[in-house]
Amino acid sequence: MRLLLLDTASLYFRAFFGMPDSLRSPQGEPVNAVRGLLDMIAFLVTEHRPDRLVACWDDDWRPAFRVEAIGSYKEHRVAELRADGPDVEEMPEDLRAQVPVIVEVLAALGLARVGSPGYEADDVIGTLVAREVAGHDGGTPAGQGGPGPQVGIVTGDRDLFQLVDDAAGVAVLYPARGVRDPDVVDQARLAEKYGVPTGSAYAEMAVLRGDPSDGLPGVAGIGEKTAAKLLAAFGTLDRVLEAAAAEEKGVTPSQRTRIAAAADYLAVAPAVVRVADDAPIAPFDDALPSAPADPAALEALVERWGIRSSVDRVLKALAG
Repeated sequence: MRLLLLDTASLYFRAFFGMPDSLRSPQGEPVNAVRGLLDMIAFLVTEHRPDRLVACWDDDWRPAFRVEAIGSYKEHRVAELRADGPDVEEMPEDLRAQVPVIVEVLAALGLARVGSPGYEADDVIGTLVAREVAGHDGGTPAGQGGPGPQVGIVTGDRDLFQLVDDAAGVAVLYPARGVRDPDVVDQARLAEKYGVPTGSAYAEMAVLRGDPSDGLPGVAGIGEKTAAKLLAAFGTLDRVLEAAAAEEKGVTPSQRTRIAAAADYLAVAPAVVRVADDAPIAPFDDALPSAPADPAALEALVERWGIRSSVDRVLKALAG
């Protein structure tokens, strides 16, 4: 695999809730998210042998441009509203305390951790995918033989299914059953499970369906299956809206009423749902290191937090 992009927060949340809280430092602090994330990275590097890897980061998990468009965006997940920086996301304190440790360990290992001020990790991923696709001819489409996807996105967030692109060799590794046995989401999988043929169509389906977990209301009464059927009938979201306004056959009277009632939402939702592909990202080195960038700092972190076995697994994977 050419490039592996990690939706880091998605993975460390999964690690925190999936690993026992009995995993503690010598001083008794929780380290289950740290160790779980490192174990995931070790497995992913060993399994997929990427040339490059980026731990994509939420510099702002609730960007102003999305909140200005839809005020309810992730509102229910806010622990504290701040005027001097990004809002504080609600999360268990035992997890919050581990995030700075993750930052330090990734730096000592020499693994690229990349964010962009005012943007989510999703936007960093979207931008890096766009750059990669622009700079290469793509790889073998996932699920069609050969080496498989050349850009793998590891995330538990279905929003990133919109980046799936067989022709460009971009697939999502969705850990529904865990990182060791992910769903490889390519266009065939999108068609099979969601009834949409492309990543772009998935995004438009998501606009109509909405997403309560992100505070996106969607169009009342239009769920996933109905949204997919409308897109299959008319091709694009714009055509669905045109057909509803023109009372064309294929949009029922109740659907027309609901779409009309959601006009304000539909005017802004596509820009909120779509991940950015032009987030400003400073130059960085994403080459997979063969040895730690700062062995002394890494050893100090290993001793301080009692994470030797997990770090050793990452080092073995990198050396391999």
